[in-house]
Amino acid sequence: MKQTQKITVQIEGMMCGMCEAHICDSIRRAIPEARKVSASHANGEATFLIDGSIDAAWLKKNIAETGYKMLSLRAEPYVKKGLFGF
Repeated sequence: MKQTQKITVQIEGMMCGMCEAHICDSIRRAIPEARKVSASHANGEATFLIDGSIDAAWLKKNIAETGYKMLSLRAEPYVKKGLFGF
């Protein structure tokens, strides 16, 4: 069984909610198995969950084609919390 990872991507160029939607769509196109995809222009980042690893260069290319710049990518193990955070 593959380890679930939380991926956090720093992105330059997001200015509004529509930019967030473009980034989420770009991530979903590049990595169809990504789950819980979200983006925040205020924080300048996008996050998603994935089982296994990803090709950072492929993701960077897809984000660049949308008109934004991926600055960094951080992966960390994701542990699902149960009811009431336990």
